[in-house]
Amino acid sequence: MVKNGILVIINPRSGIRLKPNIARLTRSVLDKERFDINISMTEYAGHATELAKQAIADGMKYVIVAGGDGTINEVAKALIHSEVAMGIIPIGSGNGLARHIGIPLVIREALQIVNNEKVENIDYCEANGHLFFTTCGVGFDARVSYKFSKGKHRGGINYLRSMMTEYLNYKPETYELVFEDEKRKEKAFLITCANASQYGNNAFIAPQADLKDGMMDVAILKPFTPLDILPISLQLFTKKIDSNSKIEIIETPQLTIHREKAGEIHLDGEPMWMDKTIVIKTIPAGLKVLVPQNRKEMDHPLQVLFGFMFQQIKTVRNFVEI
Repeated sequence: MVKNGILVIINPRSGIRLKPNIARLTRSVLDKERFDINISMTEYAGHATELAKQAIADGMKYVIVAGGDGTINEVAKALIHSEVAMGIIPIGSGNGLARHIGIPLVIREALQIVNNEKVENIDYCEANGHLFFTTCGVGFDARVSYKFSKGKHRGGINYLRSMMTEYLNYKPETYELVFEDEKRKEKAFLITCANASQYGNNAFIAPQADLKDGMMDVAILKPFTPLDILPISLQLFTKKIDSNSKIEIIETPQLTIHREKAGEIHLDGEPMWMDKTIVIKTIPAGLKVLVPQNRKEMDHPLQVLFGFMFQQIKTVRNFVEI
């Protein structure tokens, strides 16, 4: 029997939690009778893209990426419109794409999905030619991500500190939005274009977003007062934010954002600088992905919320110990 080639790309720097020996676990769980298993470690930014391109040239059937949304982005943009399907071992801090698809955060269970070999086609999006697979956005969250990326210190505590500092000084901008046959001006705290339903960590900015509908869900969060922070946060983590009067969600295959000047944007959680005009569009069914055979039911909203809070407590504890 001819074995199918698999390349497993591991980013050893993804996330902040302790991880077992992923390479050893991979070799023990994946079906060695069917697969020729190859493992590579990323060594620098962009390395995952290079490895994935080589995997296509080598005739691999699957490329499995062990990392967060940033590493997944690097691999996925190499695999679009190819016959090679991507598998995900979610070991990042947010894991937005994996959570949306229903891939377990337990590494052994995520690997079993590869053995099951169920493949689906999903959409991807691009912003001024830069690809993303979960979300991209401008406004407050882009500002925080960009400033945080320039800082010396990492970890959840420092990110929360950056959020609080920026909130006290942040002034919402006015954007001109052009989609389909409509043009409007909106003063917004943030604008998120969502291919997937969440940023990561079960923070659902666009609860109804669908990876296979050829559309993006544009979430426009209007300026709000400090009294609105708690209900918005609760609704964000309980998949109810689309019921808040401060947010509007528009479905569209393409959006153009005109802003007053060039500035920050985030794509799959990674910040970058972009022109004042941003053209964002959806490309339907452009990426093959390994998915669960039977997706588990979504946890109850309160269970999701308390799970997130517990995760943050563990993050704080690990941060202090380090």
